Amino acid sequence: MTLPYPLRARLVEGVGVLGLNLTEGQLDQLLAYVDLLARWNKVYNLTAVREPAEMLTHHLLDSLAVIGPLRRQTGDRSARLLDVGSGGGLPGVVIAICCPDIEVCCVDAVAKKTAFIQQVAGTLGLPGLRSVHARVENLVERFDVVTSRAFATLADFTAWSVGALAEDGVWMAMKGRTPQDEIDALPATVEVFHVEQLTVPGLGAERCLVWMRQGGTGR
Repeated sequence: MTLPYPLRARLVEGVGVLGLNLTEGQLDQLLAYVDLLARWNKVYNLTAVREPAEMLTHHLLDSLAVIGPLRRQTGDRSARLLDVGSGGGLPGVVIAICCPDIEVCCVDAVAKKTAFIQQVAGTLGLPGLRSVHARVENLVERFDVVTSRAFATLADFTAWSVGALAEDGVWMAMKGRTPQDEIDALPATVEVFHVEQLTVPGLGAERCLVWMRQGGTGR
């Protein structure tokens, strides 16, 4: 581990603010993930955020903010989750670390990004995490939860990934401020059943989750 100790203290504080109950081992894995992301980023340009301290807030805590809502949605049941356009593994890797009972698949059209996620899975010992180098439209597997973080408009996200959504599955889109224009542009076949405001410790910016499912009749 090459990250300085203060990052761990900030992580522990943020986890407490979010009300998450993580083990010391999970905290170690999260910090090791940031370390890997920072090191690989120097060569493969996985994220525009360069400094580990910024990665902690803008990436790690930002992704950790969805763990509680995701747990409430799944009811702590085992589930299969697809992270679309995962990039460097956000939020997929964080979910795999914090929710070992959730099987996480990260899909991205860029090979170097899926290779990085496979490296993370092996290095951190995450058997429930895997990556697929493909376009989401070409997947034939079905998932209980399909998520994305700053991937596309809601209309494009749902249209491209609908084939990967299980019959009773839900979409969980991570957004900044509530994207009302995008919500209004959704087809009647997509129902927004909840917009959940998030507070990310140390990040002075709006964040929300847009929860959607198939079978809506308009809003």
